[in-house]
Amino acid sequence: MEKLVRGIHQFQAHIFRARHELFERLTGGQNPQALFVTCSDSRVMPDLITQAEPGDLFVLRNAGNLVPPHGAAPDSGEAATVEYAVKSLKIRDLIVCGHTLCGAMQALLHPETLADMPRMRQWLGHADATRELIDANYRTIPEENRWKAAVEENVLVQIENLRTHPCVAAGLSRGTLKLHGWVYKLESGQVFAYDPDQGQFLPMSETATSIPVGVDGRVFRSTA
Repeated sequence: MEKLVRGIHQFQAHIFRARHELFERLTGGQNPQALFVTCSDSRVMPDLITQAEPGDLFVLRNAGNLVPPHGAAPDSGEAATVEYAVKSLKIRDLIVCGHTLCGAMQALLHPETLADMPRMRQWLGHADATRELIDANYRTIPEENRWKAAVEENVLVQIENLRTHPCVAAGLSRGTLKLHGWVYKLESGQVFAYDPDQGQFLPMSETATSIPVGVDGRVFRSTA
């Protein structure tokens, strides 16, 4: 806590004051560029990874970067956040960003580790499709590669879940929304974006923009 408190004082003294005009402008409202759905993992920092400014990202975080499909958890914060982002903030880009070495995905592959965490077991039910895909298609590959494949497959599963939300489905049909699948690699700092034409997550270059995930399904080949 001492480190966090010192950080607050440093922010107020050296950052907030120096950028007072920006923060004052933000009191008038927000106009974020994207909804960024990612994991609660403390090693994943969306603003740092994207070098975003305050006000650029509308961030939704939870264990495993999950988005329950429409109707599965109607009172969830995820459903409310997606609806608010699309309908009120008029956000046009929705990003689902997983990350390597994800503890939630490891638990999904090894549910026995959640024996004393019933709420976590229930929450990971929203990634059941990911687990079934891994069991069906990646059973024979090494454990480390299965973990990596789970991270990537889960991003695409959650994008499919996003499509079930009425506001997202409507935005996709009108062409006012784009969905993006990313994976952040903790080991190197790289970000990989899903390319539906290649059926793979490919590293982002400095000149390339993220390729939207196609609306008409997907064929996924893991880079594991």
